[in-house]
Amino acid sequence: MKTRRALALAGFATACAATLTGCSVDTLIWGNDGAQVIQTTENLIKDLASDRTSDLVCDDAKVDLGTVRDWEGRAAGEPERFVAEYWGEQAPLDPQWNINLEGFPDGATPGDKFPGDVFYRETGEGLCMIDVAWSTLG
Repeated sequence: MKTRRALALAGFATACAATLTGCSVDTLIWGNDGAQVIQTTENLIKDLASDRTSDLVCDDAKVDLGTVRDWEGRAAGEPERFVAEYWGEQAPLDPQWNINLEGFPDGATPGDKFPGDVFYRETGEGLCMIDVAWSTLG
């Protein structure tokens, strides 16, 4: 019972801090850069789930965006600074960030492929998506 109370209090304190400082909860947790990755990802998902086009895709990206259905029901997960040792296939693309996607496309069944991680490059105008790592629902 004490754990629940402590978690509730911590959540309340975070919400209060966000309200008082004018920061989003994402900014408090992930910092300004991480919050920008989350917001960019939410915008990318919204774009691709509606009409398959997005100004957030890098001009030189050669990426399979799948279908509108692949992006429906997805949400931004946890942003990370890119680590080339873990993402060897994406390393030559020079991303600075990656973020996992949460949720599953509507009607997904075992064996279906869906976008699992998105990779971003920093540009003078902000972030652009350079690649997508596809996952298979087990």
